[in-house]
Amino acid sequence: MPLVPTGELITRAAAARAAVAAFNVITLEHIEAVVAGAETAGSPVVLQVSENAVKFRYGRLLPLARAAVTAAERAAVPVGLHLDHVRSDDLLRQAPDAGFGSVMYDAARLSYADNLAATRAAADWAHAQGLWIEAELGEIGGKDGRPPLDAHAPGARTDPDRARDFVAGTGVDALAVAIGSAHAMTSRTAVLDHALLTRLSAVSSVPLVLHGSSGVPDEQLVAAVGEGIAKVNVGTALNVAMTGAIREFLAARPEAVDSRAYLGVGREAMAREVGRIIGVLSRADGG
Repeated sequence: MPLVPTGELITRAAAARAAVAAFNVITLEHIEAVVAGAETAGSPVVLQVSENAVKFRYGRLLPLARAAVTAAERAAVPVGLHLDHVRSDDLLRQAPDAGFGSVMYDAARLSYADNLAATRAAADWAHAQGLWIEAELGEIGGKDGRPPLDAHAPGARTDPDRARDFVAGTGVDALAVAIGSAHAMTSRTAVLDHALLTRLSAVSSVPLVLHGSSGVPDEQLVAAVGEGIAKVNVGTALNVAMTGAIREFLAARPEAVDSRAYLGVGREAMAREVGRIIGVLSRADGG
């Protein structure tokens, strides 16, 4: 089926008090695994390409984007394509022609005033191109090798009053909130601030997004969706599944040299994890 705009998937989920899983992809195997896992689960899904993934691919967006578009067009479930954690305005402007229906513009490292101004400009441009745009307020730590922020550090949590004003001032379509998760967690030990999420949901006029979901235990994910999270970003969990499966395969077969064998095992492990996470999220809406 054709690509489905990410905004359409998220808006529909938010109206049903449900959430769409959005998986960050780095290789063709990631893309195939996400689509296969979503098809097995019979659920819509979002393929996400981050600015860091583009840097890993020699700074070229199109090879991975075209692979994702092709996979989405042949999928048996609705698939959206999202450009994630964009800081570069040059990369932002490549999104429409590369097939992306949405972007996450990341100016959260800036002061509140600068974040608002930069995001307002990005949102104006994105909307003129027909793109749905997500932004971040508060700092969801752990990205680019940085440690997660202490729970009481300035900026470590999204302030509800500022969130309401930020959405109104920027015109964004969704907001990623800092409520206790962190990027790149390999253990599922994050503790979400559910009381804060409830307050954020009460004042927000747009769907809320949870980044760093790989480190969040299942029951807390289910609760977060019930409290207003409509898009759940996952990346590290796929890498953990893939790497673990490949390590086990090669440890048992030290003579193996055909990359198709171990990449296939890694792809299958990621597909299972995709299906597992989608299954967890479906519990929030009784699915």
